[in-house]
Amino acid sequence: MSLTLNALAQLSGRASEYLLREEAEEAGLAPEAILEKLRGRLAVMRDSIRRGLASDAPSVAGMVGKNAKTLWEAPDPLQDPLLKRVQAYAMAVNEENARMGRIVAAPTAGSAGTLPGALLGVADHLGIPDKELLMPMVLAAGVAKIISRQIYIAGASGGCQAEIGSSAAMAAAAVTELLGGSPEACAHAAALALQNTLGLVCDPVGGFVEVPCVMRNGFYAVHAVSAASMALAGIRSVIPPDEVILAMAGIGRLLPLELKETGLGGLAATPTGKRLAAEALGEDPEGPSS
Repeated sequence: MSLTLNALAQLSGRASEYLLREEAEEAGLAPEAILEKLRGRLAVMRDSIRRGLASDAPSVAGMVGKNAKTLWEAPDPLQDPLLKRVQAYAMAVNEENARMGRIVAAPTAGSAGTLPGALLGVADHLGIPDKELLMPMVLAAGVAKIISRQIYIAGASGGCQAEIGSSAAMAAAAVTELLGGSPEACAHAAALALQNTLGLVCDPVGGFVEVPCVMRNGFYAVHAVSAASMALAGIRSVIPPDEVILAMAGIGRLLPLELKETGLGGLAATPTGKRLAAEALGEDPEGPSS
């Protein structure tokens, strides 16, 4: 069976079990060896969340650094601990990235908070132990592999839809499997998450993976959980999952260079964005004097 989301949707059992067998065969490794590597990745995710929630140290460019801790320690007026946890976990990871801390690219550094924010956030909210997260992580990796065969998973190639969209799809599928969803539900959770990021531009202020990247991970971790909730309820993507990936690839090719991680468009091109970029680079925000 070729590795596609449509094909995964037709499986019985757990989608991750098929993907683990396939990866073991391709890599020439025992399945347990792959799971052991994922235990290490999970430990790094846990550590980056812990550090991120506890630190208010500034990022490299000084634009972020205390958002995760601020949210985590703030009162919860909505009385929604899951929402707050998922957002804070995701931002904690990306602020650690902005401080040059150790993280797990999932699938990229700029989108690294979405998967741990959603998957670990849901697990901690429900009291699910870490050992139950390894197979959903296998599925998340498999989803990224499927997407990467159609388009490069990088903002410079396809805009932020290729990064945060892919991470949201990975996280949605993983959360769906964690909560007992079928392969069909997992594939459609990924599609629902991905289709609602189509057209998202990559516009980091100053070229730093800080604004809007940190908060964007917080938002899209929640987005992934929402997609999982819909899929678990029986909602399916009207457009088949593989066609959603093809649509994203097509849109990515149409996006202008200014909206692909160059820092030349979107939020990066606003007056404040330009000023913050100049300050971070030690330049005169007003430009050279005449």
